[in-house]
Amino acid sequence: MTVGSLSEQVVDRLSQMLDNNTSCGWRHLADAVAEQPQFRCSESELTSCSLQVLSTAGSPGRALLARLADRSCPLDFLLHCLRKMDHQEAVRYLTTTLAERLQITVQPQNQQATAGGMVVLTCRASGPPGLGYQWFRGKDEILDGTGNTPELVLRPSASAHQGHYICRVHHGGDFTFSQWAHVGFVQAAGPSPENLVISGCSSSVFPGSASGLRIILQPLSQAVSEGDSLVLECSAEANPPVQYEWYHNAVAMAGHETRVLKIPCVTTAHRGQYKCRIFNLYHEAYSDTATITIGPGSINDASWVGTYPGPDSQEVEWSSYDPGLHQLQEMVNTPPLVKHFYAADKVALLIGNMNYLYHTRLCAPIADVHELTNLLRQMDFKVVSLLDLNWQEMHSAVTEFLLLLDKGVYGLLYFAGHGYENYGNSFMVPIDAPSSYTSEHCLCVQNILTRMQEKETGLNVLLLDMCRKRNLYDDVIVQPGLLKVTANIVFGYATCADAEAYEVKREDVSNGIFISFLKRRVCEDEKVTVVLDRVAEDMGRCEITRGRQALELRSNLSERRSLTDQIQTALCSASHSARNLQWAVANVLPKSLCLRFDCGVKVQLGFAAEFSNIMVIYSRILEKPEEIVSCCAQLTDFTEDVDIDVKKSNQETLLEAGSLLLVRETLPSPEVPSLYTRIRCLQRLKRDLTFTICLHYTYSNMDDEVQERQPVTVGKPLVSKLNLHEPRPPQAHSDSSSISLDSFNVPESFYCASFGSASSARSHHAQSGQISSRNESTTSFRSANIPEETDSTCFDAHQRVVASKSLNDTKYKFSDMYNFHSY
Repeated sequence: MTVGSLSEQVVDRLSQMLDNNTSCGWRHLADAVAEQPQFRCSESELTSCSLQVLSTAGSPGRALLARLADRSCPLDFLLHCLRKMDHQEAVRYLTTTLAERLQITVQPQNQQATAGGMVVLTCRASGPPGLGYQWFRGKDEILDGTGNTPELVLRPSASAHQGHYICRVHHGGDFTFSQWAHVGFVQAAGPSPENLVISGCSSSVFPGSASGLRIILQPLSQAVSEGDSLVLECSAEANPPVQYEWYHNAVAMAGHETRVLKIPCVTTAHRGQYKCRIFNLYHEAYSDTATITIGPGSINDASWVGTYPGPDSQEVEWSSYDPGLHQLQEMVNTPPLVKHFYAADKVALLIGNMNYLYHTRLCAPIADVHELTNLLRQMDFKVVSLLDLNWQEMHSAVTEFLLLLDKGVYGLLYFAGHGYENYGNSFMVPIDAPSSYTSEHCLCVQNILTRMQEKETGLNVLLLDMCRKRNLYDDVIVQPGLLKVTANIVFGYATCADAEAYEVKREDVSNGIFISFLKRRVCEDEKVTVVLDRVAEDMGRCEITRGRQALELRSNLSERRSLTDQIQTALCSASHSARNLQWAVANVLPKSLCLRFDCGVKVQLGFAAEFSNIMVIYSRILEKPEEIVSCCAQLTDFTEDVDIDVKKSNQETLLEAGSLLLVRETLPSPEVPSLYTRIRCLQRLKRDLTFTICLHYTYSNMDDEVQERQPVTVGKPLVSKLNLHEPRPPQAHSDSSSISLDSFNVPESFYCASFGSASSARSHHAQSGQISSRNESTTSFRSANIPEETDSTCFDAHQRVVASKSLNDTKYKFSDMYNFHSY
């Protein structure tokens, strides 16, 4: 049974339990069900659930259960997740409810029989004592014989009994129906060897559905290497002869309708589960499931048996090679090689530079970084996303990123902005680089890679969404540190060497070409290089990019490591805890505040993160005396270090406040109006963030407006705690062991902001044009970052109100774009 089978009363009760429990509420359930990918909720779906608190009768828990019901989540799995999060009240209630409700445990099955034989249809159910059974043939109830028992016996069977049968199980006013079962009749064959009785066992071809078809050869699970051939066999005995149909991952394989399935050259796309359907005029059966694992290419026909825990988080099945045993090992289907790769952790730093001081400003990095962050977070990456960093801030951010790396950790660096390439070295340009910048003013990517290798990482992925033209102002040949032979490096360049990368300008949100294609593939469970190869193929088929921009892949990755590989924290548990704390420092949002003014007005302040260094503050009126006819709470007098557009502060919508990515038209409007203020460049905050709430209100019997002010201090939110504006000591990156649990000043309870990001590609050479495409389309994500509120309807200054964000997608076509630019 699934969640959708629960009654309204049960759903209401479970929703109340999830909404009113802060230690194991609906958010914890959403995290628990994410154990199965098909039940994982995106950030946009979680935000939609949290917004239910803005409605009088809304329930985030009910909204989450509705989504699980839509995805056919089994009740057993729901109960497992509730036990996992230790919600004892919900477990007791659901267990009791399931024990008392009717549930079919044994369904009647289709039967084939000959006239004069016996047919038994069985239906069994669980539930309270005293269950009643009613059998029906079509619409007619069977009132005689065994028509009111769990087993309906038709004896002697005759053609009049042919038809569809169903059982109704009832108890009081509650009832449920079984599935339909068809009883068919065939004429017994004449005297022949097939109808003889041998050793007391009838070998009649059609005495019933079980004995009419017999599978004599089952397909076997195998592990093969890429490029090898795959052979699966299935055979059955029946009369009339059977037909075969093969399935791969529950999808029928066209053109494979013989008992032997042959695939001459397998790739990773062929991994999965295989099953054969065997059928004839009267019978149908399915073979056992064969699981096929695809490993890397074989070497010298080596055969591997046995198992040992290999290095770098691998599990390897092995043995030495013996040509004399090779044929025997093939006969017993010994897997040649199987490897399972794990990450000790997964960490990503995403930087998007747009607002350059002395160079052409870019449009796409904000949307690209936002989208890529959301996708990486779905694959359990710890992501820090930053916009508009100067030289010092970029250096400090990279140093902090390196602190999160350790042995076996997957590290990913993404940069969107101006860039260049000289003598094989790639350089990322900060926003404060002078007009004639050189390598002295930029960051060398190869130097960063060398420092990543010092951490003995399991995978190093560098995605550079920038131009690679030669910098004529820079004739210095940079000599980066010596790279180790680690066979775990992947470079994904948005464009070819000595070429430009492009972004497509739109009226609202622009995208880079690279991310427009990458976001459709990056979450695929394939080797990283395979994913990037497919992105390159997609770009090559697109009219708008053909001849202008082509992805370049450089890699020495020898193992099948994927961005979707699971994290095995036991490999490095102590440093994993330290990384969690270090990452949390950059993602702490201020607690929501409620302030009471002398006039009796109650104002709520909430906080949401758009990026790790961009925060949105909202203010809204929760309570006001009846004699006050109008009032609003505006924010002013901010700390000078941060960047605020005064003209766009205290706006009624996120769009008016300049937060394009946090807008989604389909979100329900809050019942209480809010004013939004967007704060940028939090990385430059040198002291606690302070501002003033100015309350403007008017009494019913007065024309003049009255003002009250209250100062507010919210500490150092998000990435400002890391003090990226300060230089880092040279030894800060020398040893991963410098991370310790005592080295971070983290509050007892903190709020991790969710933030979005994505990437794009640009250059320092200007060019413009008008290009559109007729047929190509892609998907763009927008984000809705609406503050999540507590379940309580009453707020005060001591109560937590957590802010969170999510992404919501909208679609666009390349034909909608214009101003195809490179910079």
